[in-house]
Amino acid sequence: MGEVKRISLGLQGGGAHGAFTWGALDRLLREERIEIAAMSGTSAGALNGAAVKSGMIRGGRAGARAALDDLWRRVGAIGDLRLGAWLQQVDLGQVSRALTLSPPFAMADALSRMVSPYAYGPFYRNPLRGIVEAFDFDEVCASEGPRLCVGATRVSTGKIRVFEGQEITTDAILASACLPTMFQAVEIPDPDTGETDAYWDGGYSGNPALFPLFTAQMPGDIVIININPLERAETPRTPHQIQNRINEISFNSSLLRELRAIAFVQRLLDRGTVGEDEMKRLRIHMIADDVLMNDLSVATKLVPTPLVLARLKSAGEAAAEVFLARHFDDIGTRGSVDLRAMLD
Repeated sequence: MGEVKRISLGLQGGGAHGAFTWGALDRLLREERIEIAAMSGTSAGALNGAAVKSGMIRGGRAGARAALDDLWRRVGAIGDLRLGAWLQQVDLGQVSRALTLSPPFAMADALSRMVSPYAYGPFYRNPLRGIVEAFDFDEVCASEGPRLCVGATRVSTGKIRVFEGQEITTDAILASACLPTMFQAVEIPDPDTGETDAYWDGGYSGNPALFPLFTAQMPGDIVIININPLERAETPRTPHQIQNRINEISFNSSLLRELRAIAFVQRLLDRGTVGEDEMKRLRIHMIADDVLMNDLSVATKLVPTPLVLARLKSAGEAAAEVFLARHFDDIGTRGSVDLRAMLD
């Protein structure tokens, strides 16, 4: 089998596009030369991480793959988050364009900007609650298996809170995936003050949060599964294009800040300004398909139909396969992402 290499995973959020991460994780779990030591997830990334953790505790790699399959089977069963599943027979780019221009999506999108999720009163229920409650939290919170971190944004301060161990509950995962125009803020007690704080999607403050993976016990290699394109060549012009790009930029900004900090520390280490006994050298890798994601939009993030999920899963598997073929030997040796080129 050869050398087993330990990695940490950064799992981005992005609604139904998290099925891309499902596929990438499935391929990594089939690679016995890779050990997943830790995961930091936001939104859909938090759900994926919880599925992997609980499945690993229950049944190892096969159990983790089965848990991911079960998770996304349940996500597909809830129907679209805003409108009915009415476009399922064309490719993903066509789905995205057709949804964006469709009157039902336009009406639903406009409604979400004019009507607060609090307007539903006693009839409100988060559609993800049943999916998250199905996790076995004794497994999700277990001390053995990969370390799991879940990030959510504290509404009052805009700062990230990272949940670990027994702090990871149904509400913590729902908070991590709480888009404020669609869901009511999730209220969770602060363990230090005892006061209740409201939380929104973790993507606003950490998508995903990488800093929990910097500890000395964690591997030096962090593999980010990226589902929000970092670049779009064309300037957005339509209202939907503009809103979509705003969404992508806001959900990538925290990640880029952390990558910039990592690049700065690497330069200090390379120059000998600080020693490796003072700061940790991190090797950053990325699994992504920006060509595919540039063909999609916020519309497909909100359409968890089985067809969309299956195609995204296949794309994620293919991207992970390419990563392993090209960069497996880099793990433990060098980062495969040129941070300077990415950030300049």
